[in-house]
Amino acid sequence: MTTLTYDYGDQMAAVGPLGRIDDPHAHDLCAIHTDRLSVPKGWTVIRHETLRA
Repeated sequence: MTTLTYDYGDQMAAVGPLGRIDDPHAHDLCAIHTDRLSVPKGWTVIRHETLRA
């Protein structure tokens, strides 16, 4: 499981370890959805180092 956070203003999404705080811009994802993640054109995805193979 991972947590996806995003920022519309910066056009950025970040995927990392499960979050511990309640954030309206954070969503927990299973492994399948983490692997299939796509973002709008022009956005940047940042993946936490622990998630890289």
